[in-house]
This record gives sequence, structure tokens and C-alpha cells, in this order.
Amino acid sequence: MDKLIINGGRPLRGKVRVSGAKNASLAILCATIMAGDEVVLENIPDISDVRVVLEIIKHIGSEVIWLSESSLRIIAPTRIAADPPCDLVKKLRASNLLLGPMLARFGYARVSLPGGCNIGVRPMDLHFKGLAGMGAQIDLDGGFAVGKITRRLKGARIYLDFPSVGATENIIMAACLAEGQTVLENVAKEPEIVDLANFLNCLGAKVRGAGTDVIKVEGVSQLGGCVRYAVIPDRIESGTFMVAAAATRGHLVLENVIPLHVEPICAKLREAGVEVHEDNDMLTVNATGELKPVDIKTMPYPGFPTDMQSQMMAFLSTVKGTSIIIENIFENRFQIADELKRMGANIKVEGRMAVVEGVANLCGTRIKATDLRAGAALVIAALMARGQTEICNTHFIDRGYHMLEEKLSNLGVEIKRGQA
Repeated sequence: MDKLIINGGRPLRGKVRVSGAKNASLAILCATIMAGDEVVLENIPDISDVRVVLEIIKHIGSEVIWLSESSLRIIAPTRIAADPPCDLVKKLRASNLLLGPMLARFGYARVSLPGGCNIGVRPMDLHFKGLAGMGAQIDLDGGFAVGKITRRLKGARIYLDFPSVGATENIIMAACLAEGQTVLENVAKEPEIVDLANFLNCLGAKVRGAGTDVIKVEGVSQLGGCVRYAVIPDRIESGTFMVAAAATRGHLVLENVIPLHVEPICAKLREAGVEVHEDNDMLTVNATGELKPVDIKTMPYPGFPTDMQSQMMAFLSTVKGTSIIIENIFENRFQIADELKRMGANIKVEGRMAVVEGVANLCGTRIKATDLRAGAALVIAALMARGQTEICNTHFIDRGYHMLEEKLSNLGVEIKRGQA
């Protein structure tokens, strides 16, 4: 098992380029199995979650070729060579996005129930409800979701009880090859869903309304290929570097950013006294002035993202005064508080609320990541802390951050990887 060793106490200074979006890439890679011709994808981050999905679709029968550090050529199979391997599917949550495309393209899918970070309950019932509403027979068999259709899926009117990102994506993909129109109501509106819809439309799908409460999909008989499609920048990686700059009282320029996608993070940092300037696809973060505590409530997009809550908790742990964080999405997101307290933070957790009393400094020590975003937050805490910090369970961090050590080294951070 690897660990990251960071000598903290220095402000981040310099320029960093943000990689392609992890969550958009994973959904789009699953969607490629529906393509009728070759697909070339750009701005794909070479992270462990992406590598796992690539191994899964290769097992199904896709041909995958890396063209450069961040671009891929994929040729989808005409029929399923094998079921997605259980040991790989259990490594990440996004593997559940294979169900809709496989059913729509091949009429059959047998996918193990997915794994992923233990941040809370993430049931599949909305996925099953949507696919069943289009005529699929969905059964649970020994830890596997098994789906079958007799001919084609049929367009339907589907209302999601909760705006689930994964269910929205799964149903959109399935609806692309369904017979007739599908109307999805109360859907998630995240930028990654808009990116998926744009990619599907490049293949010849007819998806309208992505990014709003209602999405309409006019089914087509088959999809084609895509000469070139570039995935959007990762808004959570952007936010993580923005918060890291603020936490270390640094000055950082971020390139390859869509400012609209990180607006909730910009707003909270400005409220805390951090200067944030936008310039086309660049953001400048300057945190050399006095900082103030802020309150945060996580909400579905366009609210404050739950994937940025842990990083903000680390930042606020050294901002003088009292900050209150309310987690409305995943009940286990506060596991990081215990690790931050090992470093000297003063945090009290009561149910879904955390009260953060800012302390003057954190101190380096040995800590462990409990999930992907908690790992990113501990990196931020280590950057702030006096002395050396060792972060164990780095495999969580490797799931979502492309070339993190190299990027931080270029910003003046003393960081290296070792064996735990």
C-alpha cells in the first residue's frame, strides 16, 4: 500500500492545468459500447477509475487504444464477448452505468452490484425503476442485476423520486435506442450529465433538455461513431486546487476551467474573504488577505457539491471563528473529521452537522484517507500543517486526481510517494 509524504507550511503559488472530468469520462466510456462506429475521446484523465472502466469494456469486447496521454480510440463490440467481470465492477460505483447501455444495445445485461467509496447509501432502485418503465425485466440474482428485453426498450414517461445523477445517466443512455420518446422528470442537472448528452448527440442520439429538470429523448434505431469528442474539465479537481490555494494562503492560476461549473465554490471562497477572478477558461485564486468563517449546506447541482465538502472542512479548520457544515447528500462524509482532529483541528460532529472552530495551525502526523474526497481534503490539511504528514490509503486519491504529485510539486510542494 502506498502513502503520500508531504512537508507542509508553504503557500501554493504558480499555475496548474486541470484535467478532464472523472465522472463525465466514466459515463461517456460506458456509453461508447452503444456506438456503431469508432469513437475518439480527448481530455480523458489517466486515473485508476478510468483504467478500471477501460478494462471492463475491453472484457465486454471493446477495442481500446491510447493515442496520447489523454486521448483514446474505442471501437465497440457488435455483440457481448463476456459479462463485466465482478472483481472489476465492485471497484467503483460508476460501473452501474453499464446496465442501461448494455440493455439498449444488446438486449441483455448481467452486472454485479457496484462498489465505490463508503460515503453513504446509494441504492440502485431508481435505475431499475426507470429501465423497468421502458419494458426491461430486471431481477436481482446472487448480487447481480440481470436485465432482459424481448425486442426494443419502449419510450416512457419516468419521474425520479430524487434527482439521482447515476439513474439520470443510465436512463438517458437506455432511452437513446428505445422505440419512441422518453420523458424524464425531476432529473439531476450536473454538468457531467450535459456532457454525456452532448456526446450521445454526437453519436446521432436525440437528447434535449440536459441541465434542466426535464430531459426528452427521441429514440433512434442505432448510433454511429464520433471522430473527436473532448470531455469537460473536472470541476471537483478545480475546486480542490482552489481550496488548497485558499487553505495555504497562496496565489494560484488554474487553466482549463469552466467558471460556471465551479460557481458555488467561488461564491463560498469569496464569502470567506478569498479573491477569485474569472477570465474565460482561467481562474485566479488569491488568499493573502484576512479570512472569515462560513456556513455550508451541500445540495444537488447547482447547489454546493457534496464532493467539495471535505476539502472545505479542512480549509475552515484553520479559519478563525465558527463555521457550520450541513451534509444533505451522503451520511458518511464526516469520517474525515476524526483524521483532521488528529492534526489538531477542533471539529464537533452531530448527525449531519459539523461545527468547525478554527485553530491557529494544524500539525503533521500519520493519517489515513477514508474515501476519495476525504483523501483530497487530507492532502489540503497536510499542505497547511506544520511539519511532515503521512497519508495512507492513497489508492482512494488515485481514483480521482490525475498526476496530483507532479502538479503539486510544480507549485512548490515537497511531496513524495512511499510504502505504508
